[in-house]
Amino acid sequence: MQQLLSLRRLVLTVILLAACGVARADWELDTTSSTINFVSVKNDSVGEVHSFASLVGFVGAEGNAQLSVNLESVQTLIEIRDQRMREMLFETAKFPVATVTAQLDPSVLAMAAEGGIVTTELPITLSLHGKEKTLTVALVIVGEGGDRLAVFSAAPIVINAADFDLAGGVAALQKVAGLQAISTAVPVTLQLQFVKVK
Repeated sequence: MQQLLSLRRLVLTVILLAACGVARADWELDTTSSTINFVSVKNDSVGEVHSFASLVGFVGAEGNAQLSVNLESVQTLIEIRDQRMREMLFETAKFPVATVTAQLDPSVLAMAAEGGIVTTELPITLSLHGKEKTLTVALVIVGEGGDRLAVFSAAPIVINAADFDLAGGVAALQKVAGLQAISTAVPVTLQLQFVKVK
């Protein structure tokens, strides 16, 4: 079973790399130094932090940005919960990838690349579970030594399950785990590192 999951994740990573490679990238995501975290709250008082292990992304020469998240790679530190999230919440057999696209002002990139620290509000389009929604996120972009950019969420990004047809999956998780409640509003934070393409 574990070998099958590893193979599926490998195939998905190849697909993500192919999708992100279609555009000319000026900056590529450093996948080993980048994380997306989200918080689930159960029974109205117990919060737990989860993440995704497999991300691929780029920022193009004109500021076009894309980030793809392999939903198969969800990590909650509890194997059965990972499996339930894949199967009952994200339905990764049908919707294996979440994608974020955005358009950055090239002057913002240039300012950060020169060692600046830029705070900006950016409209992004999130494609998740067969649905698409535009959100506005607050980001901090920091230039690190000319060939690296760090991108952080300046505030948590709140994702509402109902916007992406995920409320039914949340209810299913709540039932199977025997919980009184699971929040359907989920705070998400980003810590991304991009490397200049040479």
